[in-house]
Amino acid sequence: MFSLGQRAKGQAIERQAERFLRQQGLKPVTRNYQIRGGEIDLIMLHGEVLVFIEVRYRKHSDYGSGAESVTASKQQRLRRTAEHYLLQNHPSTPDCRFDVVSASGDPIEFEWLQNAF
Repeated sequence: MFSLGQRAKGQAIERQAERFLRQQGLKPVTRNYQIRGGEIDLIMLHGEVLVFIEVRYRKHSDYGSGAESVTASKQQRLRRTAEHYLLQNHPSTPDCRFDVVSASGDPIEFEWLQNAF
């Protein structure tokens, strides 16, 4: 369980990641899309491709990068949530991919992994 301080920090990092991705040319669609058992931090368009984005932050690399923390079970939850989003919002399936934005350090630096899984 996360404290309110951790949740607020997580949301602030997600907003910074969104700004970073906008600078790379992506256009926001929605953020924090939730279903029971899953959440997608950001959904954006990169050209014609719909991108489901997981933002992960690690203050220190002692336990690996943020990208390394996206486990197989996390990937499965993201896929289920993306399928729900597509069923609710797109009558025909657009080109899609899953990206991970790994944030670390202070000041925060971003690593953008396209088509991460």
